[in-house]
Amino acid sequence: MCLAFPAKVVDVKDSLATVERSGVKRPVSLMLLPDAKPGDFVLVHAGFAMQFIDEEELKLRDALVAEMNGAPRTVTELKNV
Repeated sequence: MCLAFPAKVVDVKDSLATVERSGVKRPVSLMLLPDAKPGDFVLVHAGFAMQFIDEEELKLRDALVAEMNGAPRTVTELKNV
């Protein structure tokens, strides 16, 4: 199974961005999000930035992943489901 992961854009050069997630930086294509700029949060899948997300969505996704890995439940309500 493949999942998209949220990351922060830290640098953009032409149609490639460097994104950071948990201290790890990696290059991703911006072919699908050409308007992305440093500071934006994006979902990355298969090396492509696929969708913009806001910081609240990033925190919610991180909390859900933590719960799946055994952390105490913190998410009690989901918006836009």
